[in-house]
Amino acid sequence: MTAIPAPNSVPPRRFNIEKWGWIYMRGSGVVLLVLIFGHLFVNLFAGEGVKAIDFAFVAGKWASPFWVVWDTLLLWLALIHGANGMRTIVNDYAKGPRLRKLFLGAIGVSSALLILLGTLVIYTFDPCPADAAPGELPSFCSQEK
Repeated sequence: MTAIPAPNSVPPRRFNIEKWGWIYMRGSGVVLLVLIFGHLFVNLFAGEGVKAIDFAFVAGKWASPFWVVWDTLLLWLALIHGANGMRTIVNDYAKGPRLRKLFLGAIGVSSALLILLGTLVIYTFDPCPADAAPGELPSFCSQEK
C-alpha cells in the first residue's frame, strides 16, 4: 500500500477582503432599498409630489437632523456599494497588475472625493442664505437679517 501524502496546509488569512466585500454588498443592498424607496416616497409621492421640490423643500428637509442622517447614509452606502462593485469588475476583467492598480486607485480616489464633497454639502448647507430673495426662502427662515 502506498501512503497518500498530506495536502499542503496553507495558514488561513485573518482578513478576507473578498468575503467582507460580498457581505457588505448584501447588507448595504438591503439598507439601500429602504433608504432609496423612503427617499423616493417622500420626494415624489408625499405632499404635492415632484412639483414641490425646490430650494425651500430641500432646505426644509435638511433642517431636520433625521433627514441629514438619512441622506448621509444614502450617500455613503450608495457610493461605497458602487465602488465595491466596480472593484469587483476591475478584479475580474483588468489585464495585468499595473492596469488593475491604476483602475483601483482611480475608483478609490474618485469615491473618496465624492463622499467628501457630498458630505460637505449636506453638513454645510445653509438653508437661510443672507442674499436669497425672500420668496425663495423656506418658511422657517427669519425674514429679517
